[in-house]
Amino acid sequence: MPGLIWNMMMSMSGGWFFVVASEAITVGNKTITLPGIGAYLAQAISDKNLGAVGWVILTMTVVILAYDQFLFRPLVAWADKFRMETTSSGDAPESWLLDLIRRTRLIHRLLVPMGMLLATLARIPIRVQLPKAVPVVSATRSKRSRVGDVVWAVFVIVLTVYVVWRVVAYVRTGVTLDEVGHVLVLGLITLLRVILLIAIASVIWVPLGVLIGLRPALAEKVQPLAQFLAAFPANLLFPVFVIVIVRFHLNPDIWLSPLIVLGTQWYILFNVIAGATAYPNDYKEAATNFRIRGWQWWRQAMLPGIFPYYVTGAITASGGAWNASIVSEFVQWGDTKVEAHGLGAYIAQMTAAGDFPKIIVGIAVMSLFVTLFNRVLWRPLYAYAESRLRLD
Repeated sequence: MPGLIWNMMMSMSGGWFFVVASEAITVGNKTITLPGIGAYLAQAISDKNLGAVGWVILTMTVVILAYDQFLFRPLVAWADKFRMETTSSGDAPESWLLDLIRRTRLIHRLLVPMGMLLATLARIPIRVQLPKAVPVVSATRSKRSRVGDVVWAVFVIVLTVYVVWRVVAYVRTGVTLDEVGHVLVLGLITLLRVILLIAIASVIWVPLGVLIGLRPALAEKVQPLAQFLAAFPANLLFPVFVIVIVRFHLNPDIWLSPLIVLGTQWYILFNVIAGATAYPNDYKEAATNFRIRGWQWWRQAMLPGIFPYYVTGAITASGGAWNASIVSEFVQWGDTKVEAHGLGAYIAQMTAAGDFPKIIVGIAVMSLFVTLFNRVLWRPLYAYAESRLRLD
């Protein structure tokens, strides 16, 4: 439950991050907009209206603080009872709204009928055939599983190549094999950028996430700030980045890269905070009693405890970084455009031009890279965390 709630926070913030790309879409000469703050911000960026951008920031701040106080902070305090331990912690997360609900008699009287209804529904018997105990996996079965993984990975690669080939065959005048090779190179560039940024974000946010997660009082103060920063759309920083890059003749391949990880690095922070928050108090007391400190504490106690949460956050951050590359490698402030080399910029440019065959090639290549990256790195790490480092 704690991990679910912290991921809900990040998912909410991730929606804000992509609100501009979702509410104002330009394909060729056609622009589709929805009524909302994202379309409003897109128009403000097109008109170079800094005042309107300021109103967007103010509105986002108010809304994020509101749903933090009225939704997520009460949920975090309520979910503290699901910690897997036999001794209670001295510092528990608090929420003024949850305390108000618990102490108000009128609210109790209004909620009692609903609680009785839910309790009645929960007692309805549902006959479910429980699975038998899973036997220990033999070396032969493990080898077969690895062979199956390899076969599946090869199948995905062949299928993706076939789709790209069919697109090339269908529109030979629009997409050539040289174009496909060019797109693959751009995909490698974006892959390198994503790996580097996720590594840097991990080095920064894992220690800070543990520090915050082990201190509920500090987590309460950091929670709304982290949600605001995670929800901060990259588009709001386009004026700063474009002006600085053009003014000082900087390299866009380097200076546009932070925009990719701007909204996705928080998946790592939020999941590490959730892992540190859910870390059993029994284990912390045992580490204190055995005087486990310093690097030994990190290596033998805390890092194994939060590793499943970290892997979940890193997987999501990696996928989000690929999405964010589309809006971060090609930025615009008014009529001034700055482009970095990468697959995201290619997809953004082809979308703006309305070149559908090249859009399909770009999406297919991105899907290929994301799938292979997950199969080669994240899936083995996730399986290891699930089988070796679970605390239950």
